Amino acid sequence: MAATHTVTNQVPPLRDVNLYRIDRTLAEAVAAFDGAWGAPALRDYGALAGGELAEHGRLANRFGPELKTHDPYGHRIDEVAFHPSYHVLMRTAIGHGVHGFAWEAHPGASVGAVGGGHVVRAGLEFLHNQADSGTDCPLTMTYACVPALRTEPALADYWVPRIVSRQYDGRTVPYFEKAGLTIGMAMTEKQGGTDVRANTSRARPLNESVGGAECFALTGHKWFCSAPMSDGFLTLAYLDGGLTCFLMPRFKPDGARNAIYIQRLKDKLGNRSNASAEVEFDDAFAWRVGEPGRGIATIIQMVALTRFNCMVGSTAIMRHAAIQARHHVEHRRVGGARLVEAPLMRNVVADLVLETEAALWLVMRVAHALDTPDDPNERLFVRLATALGKYWVCKRAPQHVNEAQECLGGLGYVEESVLPRLYREAPVNSIWEGSGNVQCIDLLRALERSPETVDVLVDELAAAMGTNPSFDAAATRLATELRHGPADPFEARLLAERMAVLLQASLLIRHASAAVANAFVEARLGPRSLTYGALTDRGAVAELLDRIAVG
Repeated sequence: MAATHTVTNQVPPLRDVNLYRIDRTLAEAVAAFDGAWGAPALRDYGALAGGELAEHGRLANRFGPELKTHDPYGHRIDEVAFHPSYHVLMRTAIGHGVHGFAWEAHPGASVGAVGGGHVVRAGLEFLHNQADSGTDCPLTMTYACVPALRTEPALADYWVPRIVSRQYDGRTVPYFEKAGLTIGMAMTEKQGGTDVRANTSRARPLNESVGGAECFALTGHKWFCSAPMSDGFLTLAYLDGGLTCFLMPRFKPDGARNAIYIQRLKDKLGNRSNASAEVEFDDAFAWRVGEPGRGIATIIQMVALTRFNCMVGSTAIMRHAAIQARHHVEHRRVGGARLVEAPLMRNVVADLVLETEAALWLVMRVAHALDTPDDPNERLFVRLATALGKYWVCKRAPQHVNEAQECLGGLGYVEESVLPRLYREAPVNSIWEGSGNVQCIDLLRALERSPETVDVLVDELAAAMGTNPSFDAAATRLATELRHGPADPFEARLLAERMAVLLQASLLIRHASAAVANAFVEARLGPRSLTYGALTDRGAVAELLDRIAVG
């Protein structure tokens, strides 16, 4: 076909960008919370996430996992086949410690043996999510299972070193033939969903032990099993009338396939590179983890960390959407002028950046608290801020990505752009691991059961008082209300939003420039627009646009 005309005004592809080098906020937040020693690891992974892994992320989502229930000869195998790019993503992430960095000993750490470990690991996960969010699901569960497994020392002694290992082995072979293991989770059932106490799965003792841990046989079904090709799964079943936690390996200790049957893979809105399955157990072998009847208390240690990772994932999705929008307006021209010079477009993109700045500082503050588990106030802060962040940060992502799509116009709606994938991905973190109402209930429960949590929050906000009168007034009002009496459950969402935004504001006041902090306070705490692009400080807009300038 003959060329009809010369096409101009096209935005150059955004390729081979070191996502760490262009993210000043990430470097500043990691350094502020004792993770500066991890900069080389973050820099190396930033180049991968913004380089070769980006294409593997596209391919792994374009060609999703496929369920193979039987082999060519009719034998039941219950395997999931992945595109080769999935394995590249997993191998690269595990090789760089995205899953286990927090549990390793790092001689360069500035605080204790692993000081800053959770902070640096959160940074690695933040970068990986910008290449692909689906593989972050098995990486997250492999990271998050460690505290739960440590309640059963006999299991932890064998499994944890292999879970933390930087060797990825995607083969379908027994766990004892591998140097590195991954972990999945199966909790919810059809009749209960979030209400895991409605589970009907049952465990019966086998009256034997393997490796010093008691053995059981589990029968039941799980409506949602994440990452069904993992080497082991934490799951819940009733034992003697009490809901109990178990570790179920994909292969039994004798090398035979365990009785875990994959009924189907979920056809999900997003998160398509990751396999999520509906499974049934028929006298499947498992070890008990933790005390009988204390299953929720045991597995909630894993859930708390997966909820934290939901915050990281949503922040990463928003950050990458903002990067895409920023890159587009830098190069696209309308009426002869670059879009980045148009006042209203500058306002919108700057506001998108501002949202990610606030989310990232909150993420890293929680990671810092995870690095100090022996501090009782920090433990209270983790529970409170995780519920707030899981609620608010994850809920902001879908609207944020949609606004970024508008910055690109029609290009933001077609698959040649990464934004449609980010948009499909954006709701997942608010839905999985307890949706918005669950987080609000957990917030109210924390305030009721541990009233000192109010003091922890008030002290955190007080550290930022004295520079912005609007913030000071809002923080004082919140403190008065919280100390006045129990919160009304009917208004729990409003309370969670106010607490989350105030916490974000306090972090920006302490760590960001005055212009950025004041812009956030004005836009999020005062009478405000419900859409992005309502900033009033032109100086703050210029600074925010400069913070992720990608050329």
